[in-house]
Amino acid sequence: MSNSQEEVLLTRDVIATLIPHGEEFTLGSGEKVTITHRLGGNFTVMTLQGMYRIAAKDADALGEIKAESLSKNDHAGAEPATEDEIRENLKSVFDPEIPVNVVDLGLIYRVEIEQLNDRGRVAFVDLTLTAPGCGMGPVIAEDVKGKVLELPGVDDAEVEIVWDPPWTQDLISEEGKMELGLI
Repeated sequence: MSNSQEEVLLTRDVIATLIPHGEEFTLGSGEKVTITHRLGGNFTVMTLQGMYRIAAKDADALGEIKAESLSKNDHAGAEPATEDEIRENLKSVFDPEIPVNVVDLGLIYRVEIEQLNDRGRVAFVDLTLTAPGCGMGPVIAEDVKGKVLELPGVDDAEVEIVWDPPWTQDLISEEGKMELGLI
Protein backbone atom coordinates (compact mmCIF):
# COMPACT_ATOMS: atom_id res chain seq x y z
CA MET A 1 0.00 0.00 0.00
CA SER A 2 1.59 3.23 -1.12
CA ASN A 3 0.61 6.44 0.62
CA SER A 4 3.24 8.88 -0.63
CA GLN A 5 1.57 12.14 -1.61
CA GLU A 6 1.44 12.83 -5.31
CA GLU A 7 0.01 15.77 -7.26
CA VAL A 8 -1.87 14.88 -10.45
CA LEU A 9 -4.21 16.53 -12.91
CA LEU A 10 -7.54 14.80 -13.42
CA THR A 11 -7.79 13.40 -16.95
CA ARG A 12 -11.61 13.58 -16.95
CA ASP A 13 -14.52 14.75 -14.81
CA VAL A 14 -15.07 12.43 -11.85
CA ILE A 15 -17.70 12.08 -9.14
CA ALA A 16 -15.96 12.32 -5.74
CA THR A 17 -17.31 12.10 -2.20
CA LEU A 18 -16.57 14.98 0.16
CA ILE A 19 -14.95 13.77 3.39
CA PRO A 20 -16.33 13.63 6.08
CA HIS A 21 -19.75 14.87 4.95
CA GLY A 22 -20.42 12.15 2.36
CA GLU A 23 -21.84 14.49 -0.29
CA GLU A 24 -21.02 13.84 -3.94
CA PHE A 25 -19.31 16.49 -6.05
CA THR A 26 -17.90 16.57 -9.55
CA LEU A 27 -14.21 17.33 -9.78
CA GLY A 28 -13.41 18.67 -13.24
CA SER A 29 -11.01 17.49 -15.87
CA GLY A 30 -7.67 19.28 -15.54
CA GLU A 31 -8.19 20.04 -11.82
CA LYS A 32 -5.09 19.54 -9.69
CA VAL A 33 -5.51 17.05 -6.82
CA THR A 34 -3.03 15.62 -4.33
CA ILE A 35 -3.42 11.90 -3.71
CA THR A 36 -2.88 11.43 0.03
CA HIS A 37 -3.91 7.76 0.39
CA ARG A 38 -4.36 4.74 -1.86
CA LEU A 39 -6.42 2.46 0.36
CA GLY A 40 -8.43 -0.61 -0.61
CA GLY A 41 -8.30 0.45 -4.25
CA ASN A 42 -9.93 3.81 -3.47
CA PHE A 43 -8.16 7.16 -3.31
CA THR A 44 -8.23 10.01 -0.81
CA VAL A 45 -7.35 13.30 -2.50
CA MET A 46 -6.98 16.91 -1.41
CA THR A 47 -8.00 19.90 -3.49
CA LEU A 48 -8.13 23.57 -2.60
CA GLN A 49 -11.81 22.97 -1.73
CA GLY A 50 -11.25 20.05 0.67
CA MET A 51 -10.70 16.31 1.04
CA TYR A 52 -12.45 13.82 -1.26
CA ARG A 53 -12.68 10.09 -1.86
CA ILE A 54 -12.45 8.86 -5.44
CA ALA A 55 -13.69 5.30 -5.98
CA ALA A 56 -11.46 2.58 -7.42
CA LYS A 57 -13.65 2.41 -10.54
CA ASP A 58 -12.50 5.96 -11.39
CA ALA A 59 -8.76 5.31 -10.95
CA ASP A 60 -8.18 6.17 -14.63
CA ALA A 61 -9.20 9.80 -13.96
CA LEU A 62 -6.11 10.00 -11.73
CA GLY A 63 -3.89 8.31 -14.30
CA GLU A 64 -3.92 5.12 -12.20
CA ILE A 65 -4.65 1.59 -13.31
CA LYS A 66 -8.01 0.24 -12.17
CA ALA A 67 -7.84 -2.70 -9.80
CA GLU A 68 -9.52 -5.68 -11.39
CA SER A 69 -12.27 -7.16 -9.25
CA LEU A 70 -13.21 -10.79 -9.40
CA SER A 71 -16.51 -11.69 -10.99
CA LYS A 72 -18.72 -14.42 -9.55
CA ASN A 73 -17.64 -16.65 -12.48
CA ASP A 74 -14.01 -16.49 -11.30
CA HIS A 75 -15.03 -18.50 -8.23
CA ALA A 76 -16.29 -21.62 -10.03
CA GLY A 77 -15.60 -24.65 -7.84
CA ALA A 78 -14.40 -22.57 -4.88
CA GLU A 79 -15.59 -23.39 -1.37
CA PRO A 80 -18.15 -20.90 0.00
CA ALA A 81 -16.53 -18.13 2.04
CA THR A 82 -16.54 -18.47 5.82
CA GLU A 83 -17.21 -15.70 8.34
CA ASP A 84 -13.46 -15.52 9.03
CA GLU A 85 -12.71 -15.19 5.30
CA ILE A 86 -15.25 -12.37 5.06
CA ARG A 87 -13.52 -10.57 7.95
CA GLU A 88 -10.15 -11.08 6.24
CA ASN A 89 -11.48 -9.63 2.95
CA LEU A 90 -12.89 -6.64 4.86
CA LYS A 91 -9.31 -5.72 5.77
CA SER A 92 -9.22 -4.11 2.31
CA VAL A 93 -11.92 -1.57 3.30
CA PHE A 94 -10.70 1.69 4.80
CA ASP A 95 -12.17 4.77 6.42
CA PRO A 96 -10.85 7.39 3.95
CA GLU A 97 -9.65 9.64 6.79
CA ILE A 98 -7.79 6.96 8.76
CA PRO A 99 -5.13 4.75 7.10
CA VAL A 100 -6.28 1.63 8.98
CA ASN A 101 -8.78 -0.94 7.71
CA VAL A 102 -12.25 -1.27 9.24
CA VAL A 103 -11.45 -4.64 10.86
CA ASP A 104 -8.31 -3.42 12.65
CA LEU A 105 -10.13 -0.21 13.63
CA GLY A 106 -12.68 -2.41 15.42
CA LEU A 107 -15.57 -1.15 13.30
CA ILE A 108 -16.88 -4.61 12.34
CA TYR A 109 -19.04 -5.88 15.20
CA ARG A 110 -20.74 -8.89 13.62
CA VAL A 111 -20.34 -11.14 10.58
CA GLU A 112 -22.86 -13.97 10.22
CA ILE A 113 -23.89 -16.09 7.27
CA GLU A 114 -27.40 -17.49 6.98
CA GLN A 115 -28.95 -19.73 4.34
CA LEU A 116 -32.30 -18.19 3.42
CA ASN A 117 -34.83 -19.97 1.20
CA ASP A 118 -35.63 -16.94 -0.92
CA ARG A 119 -32.18 -15.26 -1.09
CA GLY A 120 -29.60 -18.02 -0.83
CA ARG A 121 -26.50 -17.59 1.32
CA VAL A 122 -26.67 -14.12 2.89
CA ALA A 123 -23.94 -12.42 4.89
CA PHE A 124 -25.07 -10.04 7.63
CA VAL A 125 -22.51 -7.48 8.78
CA ASP A 126 -22.85 -4.97 11.62
CA LEU A 127 -20.56 -1.98 11.14
CA THR A 128 -20.06 0.98 13.43
CA LEU A 129 -18.25 4.25 12.81
CA THR A 130 -15.71 6.19 14.83
CA ALA A 131 -18.19 9.09 15.18
CA PRO A 132 -22.00 9.18 14.90
CA GLY A 133 -21.95 12.27 12.66
CA CYS A 134 -19.67 10.70 10.03
CA GLY A 135 -21.23 11.32 6.64
CA MET A 136 -18.96 8.68 5.10
CA GLY A 137 -20.90 5.87 6.82
CA PRO A 138 -23.02 4.94 3.79
CA VAL A 139 -19.92 5.00 1.55
CA ILE A 140 -17.98 2.72 3.91
CA ALA A 141 -21.02 0.43 4.28
CA GLU A 142 -21.27 0.14 0.48
CA ASP A 143 -17.55 -0.71 0.29
CA VAL A 144 -18.08 -3.41 2.93
CA LYS A 145 -21.03 -4.85 1.02
CA GLY A 146 -19.03 -4.92 -2.22
CA LYS A 147 -16.12 -6.74 -0.58
CA VAL A 148 -18.47 -9.33 0.92
CA LEU A 149 -20.27 -9.92 -2.38
CA GLU A 150 -17.04 -10.56 -4.29
CA LEU A 151 -16.43 -13.71 -2.24
CA PRO A 152 -17.51 -17.20 -3.39
CA GLY A 153 -20.76 -18.61 -2.07
CA VAL A 154 -22.21 -15.28 -0.96
CA ASP A 155 -25.46 -14.56 -2.79
CA ASP A 156 -26.41 -11.37 -0.96
CA ALA A 157 -25.18 -9.12 1.83
CA GLU A 158 -26.78 -6.77 4.30
CA VAL A 159 -24.62 -4.20 6.06
CA GLU A 160 -26.16 -2.35 8.97
CA ILE A 161 -24.59 0.65 10.68
CA VAL A 162 -25.00 0.19 14.44
CA TRP A 163 -24.13 2.39 17.43
CA ASP A 164 -24.34 -0.08 20.30
CA PRO A 165 -21.91 -0.55 21.84
CA PRO A 166 -20.35 2.84 21.07
CA TRP A 167 -16.96 2.60 19.36
CA THR A 168 -13.89 3.43 21.44
CA GLN A 169 -10.16 3.29 20.71
CA ASP A 170 -10.01 0.18 22.90
CA LEU A 171 -11.56 -1.74 19.96
CA ILE A 172 -8.56 -1.05 17.71
CA SER A 173 -6.39 -4.15 17.14
CA GLU A 174 -2.71 -4.21 18.07
CA GLU A 175 -1.86 -3.89 14.34
CA GLY A 176 -4.14 -0.87 14.03
CA LYS A 177 -2.67 0.77 17.11
CA MET A 178 0.83 0.30 15.70
CA GLU A 179 -0.23 1.79 12.34
CA LEU A 180 -1.69 4.81 14.12
CA GLY A 181 1.33 5.18 16.43
CA LEU A 182 -0.73 4.53 19.56
CA ILE A 183 1.81 1.97 20.88
